[in-house]
Amino acid sequence: MKITVTDATFPALAQERAVAEEFGAEFVEAKCASADDVTAAADGTDILIVQFAQVTAQAIAKLAPGSLIVRYGIGLDNIDLAAAQARGVKVAYVPDYATGEVADHTASLILATLRCLLPLDRSVRDGKWDAVGVSGALQSFADTMIGFIGFGRIGQGVLARLKPFGFRSIVADPYADQAVLAELGAEAVDLDTLFARADAITLHCPLTPETRHVVNAERLAARPGRAALVNTARGGLVDPDALAGALESGLLRGAALDVFETEPLPLDSPLRTCPNLILTPHAAWYSISAIERLQGLAADEVRRHLTGAPMRRPAPAG
Repeated sequence: MKITVTDATFPALAQERAVAEEFGAEFVEAKCASADDVTAAADGTDILIVQFAQVTAQAIAKLAPGSLIVRYGIGLDNIDLAAAQARGVKVAYVPDYATGEVADHTASLILATLRCLLPLDRSVRDGKWDAVGVSGALQSFADTMIGFIGFGRIGQGVLARLKPFGFRSIVADPYADQAVLAELGAEAVDLDTLFARADAITLHCPLTPETRHVVNAERLAARPGRAALVNTARGGLVDPDALAGALESGLLRGAALDVFETEPLPLDSPLRTCPNLILTPHAAWYSISAIERLQGLAADEVRRHLTGAPMRRPAPAG
C-alpha cells in the first residue's frame, strides 16, 4: 500500500503520516512541481493526495487499481474527473474546511477596495495629502450595491458579514435558494443586470466551461468608472487581460484578487503593475485552525477508503 502527497503548503504532514502508519502503508511526500512530476509520483500509488498540482489523465492511468484521489480544498478543476471516472478511480475533496476564512477574506477585500484603502495608503507614502482627489466619487456603503455571482455557503457568509454595513445586494445564481435570498434581503437578477447595477462584484461560483471568463471586457465596460471586482473563487473566472485593461483605462474603479489563472502569478503578468489592484497569494483559506481541519478531513477520507467506509465528500457526479 502506497500513499503519496503530490504537493502541500503546510508546515507538516503529521496527520497523513499517522494514517499511513496505522495501515502499514508506505508514505511518500513527492513535492511535485509539474504535471509530469505528478505522473511520475502517481506510478503504483494507491492513494494520491493533492493540493494545487495538476492531476492529468496520464497521471491517473499510472495509479494502482481501486485507487483514491483526495484533494486538499474546495475546487476540483486541477483533477481530470472524467479520466478518473473512466478508470474507476474514486475522488474525494474537502469543500467545507475554510468557509469562514474565505468569507472573512472576501469581505475584507470588498471593504478595502470600496474605501480605496490601497490608493490612499500609496498616496500618503508618495507625499500626497488629498483624500477627495485620490478617492474620487466615493459612495457611502448605504448607497452601494454588492453583486454576488454564485451564492453558496461562502457567498452567503460574505453577505452576512457585510449586512451590518448597510449594503444592498443582488445575486446572479440560477441555483440560489429563494427562501435564503428573501431571508438575507438579496434580490435575484440575471448576469447582465448584475453587471449593469452592481457597484462591487464578488465571485463565488465554480469554474466550468460556462463560467470561464464570465468576467470579460464586455461586462467590465457595463458600468464605466463605477464598479469594483473581488475574486476569491477561481482565477479562470476572470479574463486577466480584460481586467488589466479595465484597471489601466479607469473602466474599473478597483479590484482585489486572491486567485489567478496561473499560480504563482507570473512575474511578467500585467496585473502586477495595475493601479488600484490588491493582490493576495491564494491566501483566503488560511488560518491555523483551517489547516488542521483540512489535513484532518483529508486524512479521514484516506481512513474511510482503507476501511471500506463511504466517502464523506465524494466529487460531484458528472
